[in-house]
Amino acid sequence: MGMTMVEKIIAAHADKQKVSPGDILLAEVDMVLGNDITSPVAIEEFKKIGISEVFDPGRVILVPDHFTPNKDINSAQQAKILRSFAREQELEYYFEIGEMGIEHCLLPEQGLALPGEIIIGADSHTCTYGALGALGTGVGSTDMAAAMATGKAWFRVPPTIKFVYSGSLQPWVGAKDLILYTIGDIGVDGALYKSMEFTGEVIDNLSMDGRMTMSNMAIEAGGKCGLIKPDEKTQNYLKNRAIRDYTPLYSDEDAEYEKEIRYDVGKIEPQISFPHLPENTHPLSEAEGLEIDQAVIGSCTNGRIEDLRKAAEVMAGNKVRDSVRCLVFPGTQKIYQQALQEGVIETLIEAGAAVSTPTCGPCLGGHMGILAAGERAVSTTNRNFVGRMGHKESEVYLSSPAVAAAAAVKGYLVHPEEVVK
Repeated sequence: MGMTMVEKIIAAHADKQKVSPGDILLAEVDMVLGNDITSPVAIEEFKKIGISEVFDPGRVILVPDHFTPNKDINSAQQAKILRSFAREQELEYYFEIGEMGIEHCLLPEQGLALPGEIIIGADSHTCTYGALGALGTGVGSTDMAAAMATGKAWFRVPPTIKFVYSGSLQPWVGAKDLILYTIGDIGVDGALYKSMEFTGEVIDNLSMDGRMTMSNMAIEAGGKCGLIKPDEKTQNYLKNRAIRDYTPLYSDEDAEYEKEIRYDVGKIEPQISFPHLPENTHPLSEAEGLEIDQAVIGSCTNGRIEDLRKAAEVMAGNKVRDSVRCLVFPGTQKIYQQALQEGVIETLIEAGAAVSTPTCGPCLGGHMGILAAGERAVSTTNRNFVGRMGHKESEVYLSSPAVAAAAAVKGYLVHPEEVVK
């Protein structure tokens, strides 16, 4: 019997010929990632270990992105801890304001997440790197500290669920709709500590931006990771980015899956995730007319160039309704710059959107978009828990960039085709 992608990746890093679901192994990691919320705790624990240097200054990455630009004194102190540690350890990859981005947009862009690798991050959406054929998974701050010291982490080999997407996408349906539909189908614990392997002709045809959106939200179904095989499209994406050689790994034809789930995407319309769980998904047709106060376009889920282009396509020639605040957050400085060069930013600003420097701020209710009691937002982010973007009596509805842009124009949820001129 063969092995799945996740089994092969763990086996290769644990120096094993064969592993099976349930095995507990100590494996080497290729990259250790932290941000301004989780890293200060990890740095404190690292210092308690009594080791003076990280295992490799070229494999520990710090990205202050959650409360940056700093919103208050406490967040400034958090960022300062990262800055000081990065200098003390002479880390090769520390991204400061002006060159940083939202971490899960930044690492692929910089060629720091590669096929066949293990990347652990003290952030749950580290699973994004599965789009590149890497085992990216979130860990706690203490695990991050141990990995910074040793270059290793413990893993329990997860079973794999294979998702097969076939058919033709309807107009204005994309990766965000596919993953919301999937989470709505299996539930927020439907893939608990399992590898989600996304396959089929539809996944093959997705852009790298779309694939990253899919893998990013694997954790919202409880997934340990969300893997997509690295194909020619992946290789082309990494051609001038990869910082080192890599070895892609693929599931064997006779690999054993826990189960296989198939979807005909032609039956899927744009999706909306209602409060207060990502699994509470509904077709857009069941949500049309729902008034909003704020539209957020960006985040590690949908802050890439294709996402901004889609929003601009909808908003071109239109104006944001005066009762709505529309906030746009490019994922990285390079994405921001590209959007400027293409005229995307100009289109968004002319429509009445406010464009921010890259930050995770509004996604977690950190800053730059906090909701008041009774307010309702449509957002391209990944979570809509109680109080996620502000007051506990506010509401967050998750959607694609196109749907969020259309809602910003109309002031209520509506199909993008009703807005595009």
